[in-house]
Amino acid sequence: MSRPIKATVNTTALTHNLQQVRTLAPTSKVWRVVKANAYGHGLARCYAALAATDGYALLNYEEAILLREKGVTQPILLLEGFFKPQDLELIDAYQLTTAVHSDWQLQALADFPAKHAISVYLKINNGMNRLGFPPEALPRVWQQLNALPSVGTVTLMSHFARADEGVDYIQEPLRRLEQSTATLSGPRCYANSAATLWHPQTHHQWVRPGVVLYGASPTGRTADIAAFDLQPVMSLTSEIIAIQNVAAQEGVGYGHRYRTTTPQRIGIVACGYADGYPRHAPTGTPVSVGGKLCRTVGTVSMDMLMVDLTDCPDTQIGTTVELWGTQLPVDTVAEAAGTVGYELLTAVTQRVPFTLIV
Repeated sequence: MSRPIKATVNTTALTHNLQQVRTLAPTSKVWRVVKANAYGHGLARCYAALAATDGYALLNYEEAILLREKGVTQPILLLEGFFKPQDLELIDAYQLTTAVHSDWQLQALADFPAKHAISVYLKINNGMNRLGFPPEALPRVWQQLNALPSVGTVTLMSHFARADEGVDYIQEPLRRLEQSTATLSGPRCYANSAATLWHPQTHHQWVRPGVVLYGASPTGRTADIAAFDLQPVMSLTSEIIAIQNVAAQEGVGYGHRYRTTTPQRIGIVACGYADGYPRHAPTGTPVSVGGKLCRTVGTVSMDMLMVDLTDCPDTQIGTTVELWGTQLPVDTVAEAAGTVGYELLTAVTQRVPFTLIV
């Protein structure tokens, strides 16, 4: 490779994390959420390690077709449904399961001469206020869907906006769901990652975990998932490529947004925002250098960032740097940078080479 930066994906950790979810929801089937190119890990790289799942949930037809062409036979759920009536031709051809969240989709299904019965996830807006029918519309929509010859199994689907904030924020949304669906007999799929971990009363027939399968926390705090033995799947690593001995009262990096107060040993790491590291990460964001926790200094640039090596006199050019991974959880880095692990994992760019541990 031309630069020392690389992302490593541990597929054994993927398999382990799925098993941990199954332990938490032993009577539920599991949708493995692989949207956003498997949360940045690479769907084509990871799909074989996901084979023990009951189904795959994603957004893009291209990813769904990739899985079918790789020989995947499990259900594949389109989480946002279809976007144009003509998309139903692909859904029918590849036998995909689709979310339905709007009246125009009902009409499109009514007009479509399907060759195979299309499985549908009826999306309920339960306070998230993104996609879905309001609870009061459910009886009408349920009847319409079940009357259509193009429609097969209908599953009730919803999402919790605040499941990561504790049981007090799940009780009322769950009560509304149960009340509005009491007369409907279909299977349910309500639990996202947070609900899967902390709210077993939401599990029902299917759970829909996402970020936890990749070893990160729905809350953005590593400590919150410590009890579940989830393993980080991605490690982003690079190397020290230069070392500067900087005098006191000197500026470091663009805009001199960091200035030394004492002499400092500054290491230059081959990683920048063009690799997916957050430019807004402030001075003090943790970095593991040769296994020792260090801190960034100054503004992250396109191709490089700087770390304080003053307390690491033995660090040399070529020393390994972990930006996040097994030594430094992605959520810890994200929290310091004012974001969440989801964003960092999905932001790694195409110029970073990936390797697999199997």
